[in-house]
Amino acid sequence: MSRALSSTRVLQTLVLAALPLAAQADPTRAEEIVQGKCFICHGAEGESSSPAFPRLAGQNAGYVMRQLADYKSGKRKSTTMQPMVEDLSPADLKALGDFFASRPTMVHTVADPELALVGRFIYQRGNPYSGVASCATCHGSDGHGSETLPRLAGQHAQYTENQLKSFNKRERTNDNAVMHGIASKLSELELKSVAAYLSGLK
Repeated sequence: MSRALSSTRVLQTLVLAALPLAAQADPTRAEEIVQGKCFICHGAEGESSSPAFPRLAGQNAGYVMRQLADYKSGKRKSTTMQPMVEDLSPADLKALGDFFASRPTMVHTVADPELALVGRFIYQRGNPYSGVASCATCHGSDGHGSETLPRLAGQHAQYTENQLKSFNKRERTNDNAVMHGIASKLSELELKSVAAYLSGLK
């Protein structure tokens, strides 16, 4: 058997194995979990009112699912989240990802518009003088990310700022190691300005 044919069959097997899981994603089950657990911190529609907790409305389904799986396995540390997900099945995680991805997003008021203007430049173009890369290269010019990268648009500024600091301190290690290098190059002004800019995107 050729290597190409073998690789094709492996891929087909993986796809077929994933189909039952996709079919099991139950929106009713997702609402049950959200009402029983998630709404306390993240709100019933994923619009958390506290900057301590991320807004999940409109977040990419695949990204939500992977983060929940990382909490469940302990790859991403959180004394709050790990007990919340420990009894959830893979189908539950997928259902939650689909649920939050389907929630409508809102336009949020930017606390400091002038600071956000600085953040817009850094986000879209980076800082060629200090070696900071453009955030838009990976997360998109609109901040919507992808199935593997988070939607940043509309996120609480304080939450974004906290995550960037966690990457810089190597306290968050479950995501792309590229973020460690990027976060370490951001000045305090750049970090806060990017977070402010993203908070106002829809």
